[in-house]
Amino acid sequence: MTPRELTASLNPSQRDAATTVEGPLLVLAGAGTGKTRVITTRMALLINRGTAADRILSVTFTNKAAKEMAERIRELIGRRKVKPLISTFHSLCVKILRDEIEVLGYRKNFTIIDRGDQESLAREVLRSIRVQESTLKPGDLLAILSRWKTNGVQPESAGDHALDDREFLASMAYRKYCDRLRARNSVDFDDLLLLTDQLFAKHPDALKRQQDKFDYVQIDEYQDTNQLQFRLIQALVRSHNNLCVVGDDDQSIYAWRGAEVKHILSFQSHFPTAKIVRLEDNYRCTDEILNVANRLVSFNRERHHKVLRSTKKAVEPVRYEKFSDEVTEAERIGLEISYMIAKKNRQPSDFAILFRTNEQPRAFESELRRRQIPYVILGSQSFFDRKEIRDLMAYMRIISQPRDESALLRIINTPARSIGTTTIEKIMKRSIIEGSPFFEATRNAIASGELSERAGQSVLRFEEQLKTWRAMFATTNQSLGQSLRKLIESLKYKSEVERSYKEPAQVQTRLESIEQLADSVDDYTRRVANPRLQSFLDEIALNDRDEFGTDKKKELDQNAVKLLTIHSAKGLEFPRVYLVGMEEGLLPHKRSVEGTRQDIEEERRLAYVGVTRAQESLTLTFAETRRKWGKPRKTVPSRFLFEMRSDKQNEEAVEAE
Repeated sequence: MTPRELTASLNPSQRDAATTVEGPLLVLAGAGTGKTRVITTRMALLINRGTAADRILSVTFTNKAAKEMAERIRELIGRRKVKPLISTFHSLCVKILRDEIEVLGYRKNFTIIDRGDQESLAREVLRSIRVQESTLKPGDLLAILSRWKTNGVQPESAGDHALDDREFLASMAYRKYCDRLRARNSVDFDDLLLLTDQLFAKHPDALKRQQDKFDYVQIDEYQDTNQLQFRLIQALVRSHNNLCVVGDDDQSIYAWRGAEVKHILSFQSHFPTAKIVRLEDNYRCTDEILNVANRLVSFNRERHHKVLRSTKKAVEPVRYEKFSDEVTEAERIGLEISYMIAKKNRQPSDFAILFRTNEQPRAFESELRRRQIPYVILGSQSFFDRKEIRDLMAYMRIISQPRDESALLRIINTPARSIGTTTIEKIMKRSIIEGSPFFEATRNAIASGELSERAGQSVLRFEEQLKTWRAMFATTNQSLGQSLRKLIESLKYKSEVERSYKEPAQVQTRLESIEQLADSVDDYTRRVANPRLQSFLDEIALNDRDEFGTDKKKELDQNAVKLLTIHSAKGLEFPRVYLVGMEEGLLPHKRSVEGTRQDIEEERRLAYVGVTRAQESLTLTFAETRRKWGKPRKTVPSRFLFEMRSDKQNEEAVEAE
């Protein structure tokens, strides 16, 4: 396609952004303004004028967004052998660390451990420093460590950042946690950014090799960057400053995950020659919905000024509904959805019910179930959190990475193979004292008489099985999917499922999950030019951190009413949206009401995101009472309801009461 053809469908602001390719560029892309089209067109124009596709890096925050971007760019440039690198931050860091991590004391075939293994390791570390769970739970320790890692805090300085006694204990556990991860040649999800930052700071030659790979860098959803991501971006583009960032400060809603809106607000102070382009033509929402959104977000002090303009006239006004309690709220919404489906030819998938907290959907579930309206709750348990999937993933991890003790300890006696807890504890104790691998410690424990010959041989037989399975996965005579199915058969894992669950429906669900896992391996093998077990495990470890994994996309595509939190709804859109529970203490959340102005501004942005998910119809609701601790409690309508309405509407509402 020619440059004229590539930009023909863009509006003037979109065209300005897409054709600005040199130097720093900030594209302020309001909700529904076509930012993905701008980003992909910009990449296509760079390739069209002679830039090698693999010299362009485009980074976003979820695998879902990266996949959509890759599909769009393929439509524009065709199926070329060489393509731009479109990646999440964490996937990019995995690629970098696979090349460079040895200088940090790890081997290249490191393992990315999952949440369950993190908790096991945290529990083990807390036990080693004699901290009771009543004082500091493993999950709380991991939350503190995650915050420190996100802010670039290293173990040696963690004590200086401790805010109270619990955090001081966490600082003591931090170093042991990191040491044990390194001993197992493993990293956790937060390490991917932290170790890459450490690599760039301490090894300029490694940074130079990574800088030299790309001439142009694009960052999507720039408002969601945390401190480490910001530093990584600055380091990567330092030699040329050909950086395009796209985002919307009005949709910065992830401060609780470390995102800092200041990065997009202060972009020009970091890149003084930056050009700013505002995308304000909205192609998603009606003018009535955008009037509400614009009024609401204008109450925030810290923002780039912009006003969204709609390309669609409203057929119906935005509605504000008051109900006596949360049960009536659910009943009336259920009744309306039922009526619209039966009488107005609407589909269940046209409707979304958005809420602030995970406790809110229960009443809506009951009502939709009673009316036999299909629904799905999005953002619930991940496919990869299911026991049988975690077991089989642990087998694949220990096959790929022999020193992954977290995986080994999970499956060493699953299915049962006469290896008792006492035996494992004796071996682990010796392993820690000697600093030796698990199976070497087993042989030493047998030789010293600490472990009986019978118990020790059960463990060593398992080591031999692992070697057999490792050779099976390494063979080129069969695919990864075939190897996995043979592993499942060898384990008699399906029999284990049938033995473990009494209900036939549960057994069937678990067996279907196992087959789904094998199918996902087959799918990976088809998609990737050089499929390897470790790469598949990396992909899964990264995908599972998305708001929506593989199974969530299937739920999203179902013809069913969607129930989801506003956080989970970001990036999505629905014809008819109910934004429910608009009460002080819910939205804005109680923590924010008791916090700072910045906390309230974040909640206001969250409400703005909820409003701008609606394409045609928006209904905002609140309950006059809501049950808490078993008793109905009076509520106060959310301040955001008053901010959304015009002065005249607020006057009429007061008079009506």
